[in-house]
Amino acid sequence: QVQLVESGGGLVHPGESLRLSCAASGFTMYPYAITWFRQAPGKEREGVSCISGGAEIVSDERPEKAGFRRYADSAKGRFIISRDSAENTVHLQMSHLKPDDTAVYYCAAHRNYASGCGANWNHEPDYDTWGQGTQVTVSS
Repeated sequence: QVQLVESGGGLVHPGESLRLSCAASGFTMYPYAITWFRQAPGKEREGVSCISGGAEIVSDERPEKAGFRRYADSAKGRFIISRDSAENTVHLQMSHLKPDDTAVYYCAAHRNYASGCGANWNHEPDYDTWGQGTQVTVSS
C-alpha cells in the first residue's frame, strides 16, 4: 500500500523549532518531487517547500538539478527541506517559528517520475499521494 505518514508536529513557543518528517511506504520517494503543504484554520492550503526528485532522468517537467529546493516566501530563511533516501523520508526543519506558522502540515508526492519543483510546484492536482497531516501549533 502506497502511503505517506507525517510526524513531528506539536505545540511550541514562538522562536522555537520543530522537525517534521514524511515517511513513505509502498514506494521509493527518491525519484519524485515531494512538497510540504499547510492549512491554517479558515485558510486555503498552501505550499511551503518542495524538493525535486533525485532521479538522473531529466524530463521536461524538471529543468533543475536533482534535489533542487524551493520555498514559499514565508518559509525562506527559516525552513529547510531535506531528503534521507536511506530512510525513504523527507524532513522539514522549521526554525524561528511564528504564530502564523500554526497549521496542519501535509506532505505530498508528485504523480510523475523524475518530477521537479518548477513554477507550478504547489499545484495540488499534480500530487497524487498525500499524508494525513500533522498539527503544528505556535503559541505563547
